[in-house]
Amino acid sequence: MSTYFPTGKNLESQRKWYLVDAEGLTVGRLASRIAPILMGKNKPTYTPFLDMGDHVIVINAAKVKFTGRKWKAKYYRHHSGYPGGLKEFTAEQILQKHPERLIELAVRRMLPKTKLGRKMFKKLKVYAGSEHPHQAQKPEPLKIEME
Repeated sequence: MSTYFPTGKNLESQRKWYLVDAEGLTVGRLASRIAPILMGKNKPTYTPFLDMGDHVIVINAAKVKFTGRKWKAKYYRHHSGYPGGLKEFTAEQILQKHPERLIELAVRRMLPKTKLGRKMFKKLKVYAGSEHPHQAQKPEPLKIEME
């Protein structure tokens, strides 16, 4: 018997599309279930140096939740590189302006910080409402159980 080893060809044709409804789910727990799917760790053919993951569509991102006081106490920061260029926003402020960014940031930070990780992140589609333009891909619903 020979060992199966993926070559990296025709990966896009083998990818599935999953649909996740984020309503009432905790951001970090949701992101920790989505990141392995984007990486392909849920498949027996996982290979660390290939992008074996599937596409994930997240809807109802505006209805996620945080535990405790994180809505006001959790800060998201970025710096422009100039003196005095630190910008910081609370989770509550980000939810009001760009609700999909809460999930995007949580998942992005769980992926590898390499070229491959950036490629994996592009397979994540997040929408604030319940509508999405990916009906043609026939996404199958992915049930995320929270403990």
